[in-house]
Amino acid sequence: MSTYEDFLKLHQQQLDLSQVPELFWQKIWEKLINQVFDAGLYFSIAQIDYEDTPRGPKDPVSKLFMSGEKGMSCKDPNNIFLIDHAWTYDVSTARIHLNKMPGLLDRMCTIMGNVLPSESKEDRVEFILREMWRYNQFLTVNSENIEERLPLWYIMDEVGSAINHSDSPNFRVIPFLHLTEGITYSLLFPVNDVDVNEEVTRDFIENQTNDSKLRKALLIPWIDADFSREDFLQTEPGDDYFMSGRREESLPVSRTPEKGIFNNYSNEKKLKVFTEYKYVRDYLTDSAFEITDNEEEADVLWYMDHFKDYETLSIKCPRVFVNQFPFESVLTVKDLLSIICRRKCGSEKYDSESLRTYPKWLPTTYNLSGELIKFVSYFQNREIKELDNHWICKPWNLARGLDIHPTNNLNHILRLPSTGPKVVQKYVSSPVLYDRPDVGKVKFDVRYVVLLSSVKPLQAYAYSNFFLRFANRPFALNYFDVYEQHFTVMNYSDVAPLHHVKCKDFVNEWSKMYPDYDWNRIVEPRILKMLGDVFEGACAEEPPRGIAHNPQSRAVYAVDLMLQWDESDIQPVLLEINFCPDNKRACEYYPEFYNDIFKCLFLGNENPSVFHNLSTLQFSDKHSDG
Repeated sequence: MSTYEDFLKLHQQQLDLSQVPELFWQKIWEKLINQVFDAGLYFSIAQIDYEDTPRGPKDPVSKLFMSGEKGMSCKDPNNIFLIDHAWTYDVSTARIHLNKMPGLLDRMCTIMGNVLPSESKEDRVEFILREMWRYNQFLTVNSENIEERLPLWYIMDEVGSAINHSDSPNFRVIPFLHLTEGITYSLLFPVNDVDVNEEVTRDFIENQTNDSKLRKALLIPWIDADFSREDFLQTEPGDDYFMSGRREESLPVSRTPEKGIFNNYSNEKKLKVFTEYKYVRDYLTDSAFEITDNEEEADVLWYMDHFKDYETLSIKCPRVFVNQFPFESVLTVKDLLSIICRRKCGSEKYDSESLRTYPKWLPTTYNLSGELIKFVSYFQNREIKELDNHWICKPWNLARGLDIHPTNNLNHILRLPSTGPKVVQKYVSSPVLYDRPDVGKVKFDVRYVVLLSSVKPLQAYAYSNFFLRFANRPFALNYFDVYEQHFTVMNYSDVAPLHHVKCKDFVNEWSKMYPDYDWNRIVEPRILKMLGDVFEGACAEEPPRGIAHNPQSRAVYAVDLMLQWDESDIQPVLLEINFCPDNKRACEYYPEFYNDIFKCLFLGNENPSVFHNLSTLQFSDKHSDG
């Protein structure tokens, strides 16, 4: 970088967003081009001696103090310092780094206070993986690539890691990406004048909240707080919640649909389908349909992006179908899905002894943006009762297994909401396993393709051929950072192998593994009952709290679920529902997939050998009440 002006062209927006005072900008540039790391001239690290009292798990290892002969002014443009980063990582590679990068494990143990030489290397690695959430910071980068926008975690060097929290801090520490080098640093600068020998402090959760109770909860990684007496029961929020932060969409103009919606077209006329989705274009071969590249002449609009303007469609093209429903986000957005599912809990909200919430098929779920205190209370109450406390924390607006964290570490969970909206869901800690001859007993999940053709009345169908996904390593409640042990989504990895089993072969194998739980008579009816309940809950309220009725709408969703042991019985558990799912594998396994789906949705052909009608199924199994 040749000039200060060049530096500002690249970095001014970043400095403005981080609220770094302009008076420091030129000094940052000078220190970067000259690689000046002079914090050691102004600050000193003091290791804390607890004498005969053992250091508690949240007591600081060290503190940073102002040193030198005089204090420091927050108005002096020279008083900004580059702090180096000792370790930059993503969660999936942290264990590998600690095991393989020379000196990293020892350095992290020193920073975090584990200096016992008697501990094994594995124990020290586990200590760091547990404690690092009290020390790490994160940085996100603006990028069109989703993976590149995910949080990049880092731990500062010994100087930065010695800075402790204060609600009234005298310094700020903010991450800074030097775009020219592609290297991250932290910037340390005073916000008040500082005296000699004064401790250097910062606010660990600055700009996150003005709510004192919420601040207290977010500070639990560093300062213990008891929330066990807080109410952890959830109530359904109002319309504003369902609309907040969601995409805007119009409702269709209210009109009485023509009698016989499926008779809009004569048998002689082909329905013209407009789509850019490769697998519809390649596999929709039934003579009743014709692919068109002209969107204006289409009878069926099959989009892969979100459609929003149902009002205009209903006015200008009242006889054209679209493959989405207004406000279907109540199904496909994770926090809304949990709300509409809780409508099926009945009169009993939870069991006071086991703390189990209802319905049984919905894992206990909290939105950390608005229910964090309730979640902390629930977590702490489970802790008091010594109940399993493994959770999985994930963004409510991402798919493909991105930015998902399974853990039983409350500190870990409480650090994640700052990186973006998250839901936390009870982890399936006792899954029904599948015995892979080449691997052992692994986790698996099941995907059902569900069709929705009407809201009023509810008409929904499950495709009879379901799909399986398998983990690649034996299951155990440990090593939660090992993806192939705890996750089943291998489709998006070039490294992880994908284990293929068709549903018919799976059912045959299942009968050998679990002969007391017949798939067709016991297990699948429970799954179908659950699917019916989910769609009933989604259609039970008017928009924005439920899916809107629209005679022109048809939709296909992918429902992912697992099976878990409920004492000595098997219980299906809902994981998530996906919008416009990738059906590549469905087409390759079952070439008639899209022919069957389009005939059901647009011609009313409800072939019972291909589809389970979720609206009419009767369930006699005494255990299928969910």
